[in-house]
Amino acid sequence: MSKTVWRGSTLLSPLPPALVVCGDMEKPNVLTVAWTGIINSQPPKTYVSIRPERYSHGIISERGEFTINLPTKELVRAVDFCGVRSGRDIDKFEKCGLTPVPASQVAAPVIDECPIALECKVFDRVSYGTHDMFLCDVVAVDADDRYILPSGKLDLSRAELIAYSHGEYYALGQRLGKFGFSVQKRKKRR
Repeated sequence: MSKTVWRGSTLLSPLPPALVVCGDMEKPNVLTVAWTGIINSQPPKTYVSIRPERYSHGIISERGEFTINLPTKELVRAVDFCGVRSGRDIDKFEKCGLTPVPASQVAAPVIDECPIALECKVFDRVSYGTHDMFLCDVVAVDADDRYILPSGKLDLSRAELIAYSHGEYYALGQRLGKFGFSVQKRKKRR
């Protein structure tokens, strides 16, 4: 297979287009961030990278906490809107019909319509040029009860989460396997 080689870029995708909420219940703000991920399992740590000129950057810098909310297919319009409009000018919660609800460990609310939210406390900020990376401890996870099986296991297969890939939004689709399936021993048929 032949390959075309381009100069270095940010073409790593798909990514979760997360709705990051900062502020508090009296004045919450939400922005869309695709630059996020997990950096450690135990203790759980994550990050978001945000341009310093963004309104939310100042709020997160001052307060040192926020929530990362994973949106569904139903919220794709709000996801896009919250990524192209500023909370300096409008109340994006009101404009998008999103519901802020109190988080358990941080002042920033979670979004009721999102099936999963990570409550985050910043432990470091590193500037890399166009973006600052906020490194955070995940201090709590809020999971919608609709996706918790009787066994207590989280089942997000019905949540219709979305992905962002090079300027486009996609619905997640078909399950292809589970972690470790490639080395799992097959059950013998009797």
